[in-house]
Amino acid sequence: MNLSKCRFCSRQNLSADVTQKNEDCPIEASFLTALFALLAATAWGSGDFTGGLAARRIGTFHTILIGYTIELFASVFVALARLEKLPPAVDLMWGALAGLFVIIGFGTLLRGFTIGRMGIVAPVSAVLAAAVPVIFTALTKGFPRELQLLGFGLALVSIWMLSRPEPLGGRPAGVGMALLAGLGFGGFFTTLDQIGENALFWPLVASRMTAFVLILAFALVTRQQLIPPAFPVVLLTLNGVLGVAGTLFFLLATQNGRLDIAAVLGSLYSAVTAILAKLVTKENIARLQVVGMAVAVLAVALITI
Repeated sequence: MNLSKCRFCSRQNLSADVTQKNEDCPIEASFLTALFALLAATAWGSGDFTGGLAARRIGTFHTILIGYTIELFASVFVALARLEKLPPAVDLMWGALAGLFVIIGFGTLLRGFTIGRMGIVAPVSAVLAAAVPVIFTALTKGFPRELQLLGFGLALVSIWMLSRPEPLGGRPAGVGMALLAGLGFGGFFTTLDQIGENALFWPLVASRMTAFVLILAFALVTRQQLIPPAFPVVLLTLNGVLGVAGTLFFLLATQNGRLDIAAVLGSLYSAVTAILAKLVTKENIARLQVVGMAVAVLAVALITI
């Protein structure tokens, strides 16, 4: 992969063709960051939806096991096909740590989907997934601006709205899992940003290998059956492919711009999941929770500004 250096933003671009001139690099980099992050959000949100449907049929464990098996083989295949050189060991270590965080995030997210509503669990997890990288960036690159602080406040309000008791029961099921998922994804976003700009697919392989090993270890300890009773091939394949695509797009986003912007825009995956849940599975959401989802989207927008 050819790389060119921008003298203004001090970052490397994917190829010499990414920018027409060095003078255009800051604008082009911002555009690429937003584009890749939104593509990641679309892929992740669609993957989460298909994964949630699969988890309701065969359970969380088998959905994660098969999904990450597909992701691991897909990542290895593409890395070998592109003849990508192995990156430094530190990049592989960051990839492996990202795999630990993502298995926590995805596992608790799917668990939340199985016991609760996708349209509630996804936005709650997304708010925290966006907040963690923004806080990390603030600590390492400077305190956020006033509008971003307002976004944090609105994010907390949205979590309260989405977690309010329902008329016929207590707090919506799955909110606790959503909070854990958000923290896991936030750590995943942050560790991916530490990977060097010349590395691409091999860190993804390290990430998926770590997740795969952790799943197998869990299966051995809990004596889980590795072969599910049913096998929704289409849903599981889509879940795996979309997961790899989303991670790749996000990695490209962080390599072309700021982590906090990439993470916040990438966290819009929750909107994709919620929309698909409404259109496909006809999920009903309480009025206050609908307002909470809107506030969550506004919070994401303010954090981005």
